[in-house]
Amino acid sequence: MNSNSCPSNAIPVVSTLTSPFEKSPDENRKPLSLWPGMYHSPVTNALWEARSSIFERLLDLPSDAPPQSQLLTRTPSQSRTAILYNFSSDYILREQYRDPWNEVRIGKLLEDLDALAGTISVKHCSDDDHMTRPLLLVTASVDKMVLKKSISVDVDLKIAGAVIWVGRSSIEIQLEVTQLTNGSTDTLESVALMANFIFVARDSKTGKAAPVNRLSPETIEETLLYKEAEARNELRKQKRGGDRKDIENGDRLKALLGEGRIFSDMPALADRDSILLRDTRLENSLICQPQQRNIHGRIFGGFLMHRAFELAFSTAYVFAGMMPCFLEVDHVDFLRPVDVGDFLRFKSCVLYTEYENSDKPLINIEVVAHVTKPELRSSEVSNKFYFTFTVCTEAKAKSNGFKIRKVVPATEEEARTILERLDAEPVDKKYERVDIYINNC
Repeated sequence: MNSNSCPSNAIPVVSTLTSPFEKSPDENRKPLSLWPGMYHSPVTNALWEARSSIFERLLDLPSDAPPQSQLLTRTPSQSRTAILYNFSSDYILREQYRDPWNEVRIGKLLEDLDALAGTISVKHCSDDDHMTRPLLLVTASVDKMVLKKSISVDVDLKIAGAVIWVGRSSIEIQLEVTQLTNGSTDTLESVALMANFIFVARDSKTGKAAPVNRLSPETIEETLLYKEAEARNELRKQKRGGDRKDIENGDRLKALLGEGRIFSDMPALADRDSILLRDTRLENSLICQPQQRNIHGRIFGGFLMHRAFELAFSTAYVFAGMMPCFLEVDHVDFLRPVDVGDFLRFKSCVLYTEYENSDKPLINIEVVAHVTKPELRSSEVSNKFYFTFTVCTEAKAKSNGFKIRKVVPATEEEARTILERLDAEPVDKKYERVDIYINNC
């Protein structure tokens, strides 16, 4: 029998996805280097299609194409982009985003936010000149994201955003996730999440920092957002330029380490309501695949946030023994790029808990992403993510005597990390956000 022949009873397998760059089988297919990763969500694919004409310039330009010669001045409205999830009418889309509790999968939403921010940055930086080489735009960081209310998968959802500030080679994009519920028409009440992404521009040939188009706010609100973003940028510069804050080797550090030593030296006498940080750890690993790439052949920042969130959620779930509720993700810096083929390891732990208010316990999770190269026997940190969860009221009500355990460090490095995170923001501010979340749910 010919090995290439197909038995009459064989079931043919065909792709369930189509390329956004192919309109009909008769047209010439675009090179695979310009295809979005087929892993991505419907939102990501739609965004790729919307900006495909810009990406096609990467193929058509000669190697000596000049950089943009003259910076343009754009307004926030020129980059403003919105996407709508028709959850109420599209049951297939609804199923792609549904979690086991009939809410939107936050990990997938984080990925979509990064994709939308990337589209907005491309729109702002495009010079509309097909003879110049386009910029490479890379996610540099994400400011704190706070979930103000739970997001249902049965009600239409909208994400909108625009460029609100630019520096010489950096861009800040603000995104707003809204969902009207219970017949409300109040736009402010409908805001479920706010996110600010920082992108940096690089010359596609030299890889060096490249200037971006200027921004001219038009309204009072846009001017206010610009000034607030300018202040955040100055604060980031101060943090980068200053020395790392030295944690005092005083009572707090000694007390934390003292509790940990009891577990190591006298485990039978250790506090049964406490647990060592290392005993809360989870880990997973993966090889980064081509289906997860962006146009530059590297891994989407949104994909990294997606995987980090799901590991953090699992860590909080196992630790609490009941379903956790996501509250916020702290500032994220993308320290180094992740390439297709990289061996990526995610390591998580419960860094500390806050249980002064027993009705609103907080579980703080750290996830560290390592790019590991076995051939070179090297491992580098790509990202550090910090997520905060609480325990859902309904789940807690079903568990009599529920209590969150205290996490204690076994090493000085762990103790210093805990104190640095605790000093980053007062606990009462976090409890204020828990109150907002609970009242809106």
